[in-house]
Amino acid sequence: MQIHILLFATLKDLAGTARLNLTLGGSETTVAQVKIALVAQHPRLKANLDAAIAAVNEEYAFATDVVRDGDQVAFFPPVSGGSGYPEICQLASEPLDLDAVVQSITVAATGAVCVFSGMVRGETRDEGALRQTEHLEYEAYEPMALAKMRQVAQEIRDQWPLVQGIAIIQRVGRLEVGQNTILIACSSGHRDQGCFEAARYGIDRLKEIVPVWKKEVRPDGESWVEGDYLPTTADRQGSAGQE
Repeated sequence: MQIHILLFATLKDLAGTARLNLTLGGSETTVAQVKIALVAQHPRLKANLDAAIAAVNEEYAFATDVVRDGDQVAFFPPVSGGSGYPEICQLASEPLDLDAVVQSITVAATGAVCVFSGMVRGETRDEGALRQTEHLEYEAYEPMALAKMRQVAQEIRDQWPLVQGIAIIQRVGRLEVGQNTILIACSSGHRDQGCFEAARYGIDRLKEIVPVWKKEVRPDGESWVEGDYLPTTADRQGSAGQE
């Protein structure tokens, strides 16, 4: 059987390619066995692949999950309903217009909008040392990222039913110092109807389950910035038990 492999961030760099096909015997295998076969072909991936997150056909997958002929298996490092209200979940390659986004999630009954905007820092103080950043390069596993952004939006609606419009927009590509990296905006009839809490939840949750990474380019070199959150079965689309 043939499996289509997608690699992101550090894994892509180590393998020298973002896409490859893996041929295995039999009609099905497991995610764990796919990892073993992939390392056999690309030994440099072993350490990073051991800690990598897997997705099969754009949904989180785990070691014993079955992989079948023709499946698409992605590996990447740790890192969103039908409400009738406006909802935007998108990846953007151009700078964001904050006023336009706010207008797009505002309805006649809206009295409050809470916005979180991430920015590219030019300086970061790390253990007393000042680190300079020239620019960032953002990469996303795009089909899955959009699906998980919609999942985040649905989780917001489940927890804060009085929230009206929701916007979750992630920039991709090269971003210069001072540019927006991400925008989370939630509207409601009044400020005490969840818009603050929902926006905070949105950015925190995005950082957990939406497969997006950044490469930091500095005067002295560059490196991928990887997270440490490892998804569980509760992070699958439609899973119950979200906090």
